Amino acid sequence: MELRHLRYFITVAEELNFSRAAERLHIAQPPLSQQIRDLEIELGVKLFERTKRRVELTTPGKVFLEKSRLALQQVDQAVIAVQKASRGEIGRLVIGFNSSATYSILPKILRVFREQCPDVELDLQELTTRQQCDRLHHNQIDVGILYLPIESEALSTITVLQESLILAIAATHPLAVLPEVSIKALTQEPFIMPPHHLGGGLYNQILRFFQQTNFIPNVLQEATQLQTTISLVAGGIGIALVPASLQNLQRSGVVYKMLQEPTPEIEIALAWRKQDSSPVLQKFINTVSLIHKS
Repeated sequence: MELRHLRYFITVAEELNFSRAAERLHIAQPPLSQQIRDLEIELGVKLFERTKRRVELTTPGKVFLEKSRLALQQVDQAVIAVQKASRGEIGRLVIGFNSSATYSILPKILRVFREQCPDVELDLQELTTRQQCDRLHHNQIDVGILYLPIESEALSTITVLQESLILAIAATHPLAVLPEVSIKALTQEPFIMPPHHLGGGLYNQILRFFQQTNFIPNVLQEATQLQTTISLVAGGIGIALVPASLQNLQRSGVVYKMLQEPTPEIEIALAWRKQDSSPVLQKFINTVSLIHKS
């Protein structure tokens, strides 16, 4: 039995006329009649009652019609599913992201990708850049949204956002009234920094800025997540240099100020394994690339 036998049978059952069914199927009537007889022989039951005046389904024929339609529906669904899978429109994607991305590009990326691929299951994990690189190497995440630079020949990257550093200070701080602040005015201020042992793009770019301006910060506190950094700033623990997109985090008690000195560009990028040929991953990369270009 082949799928065409089911289609032939369903068409005859719907028309209850072999001539009209043959016309719908674009085949001659005698071969169609023979195919139905072969099907009845294979099943060992009579599917149609035939007279010169009419054709009627038998009781077994009515049961077989219902099941045949379900079978073809499942086949059609399987065809659609495999085609969507080949286009990366179904499956599962594990995405690592840094906290800065949640205030810049991540919401738009997720919204657009969800609109295009609603059947893809997304597993989102907030991780540092180093954690994302480690999990990419160990196949624990599929793609990362992290700070550049990273050093790994096994990973590919594309930059999706470039932004400057700005100063986050408490709203009650004396410098909060100034339109912009010079790094030289911060010599005695307690700084909140990303943990030095984690390294990564943000820490290195802040350190690079200090080196360029011959500035030695008074590091009082370390914080892994930027949300924590801003909470500590609001609490008067210290000040911090943060990516400009963090201004989207409107936290009571905190103001953001531009620096007079030019700061290094903070780069956020997608990173993935070069050898990963997953259609879902490729669909995600293409979507993000289009968003970045628009």
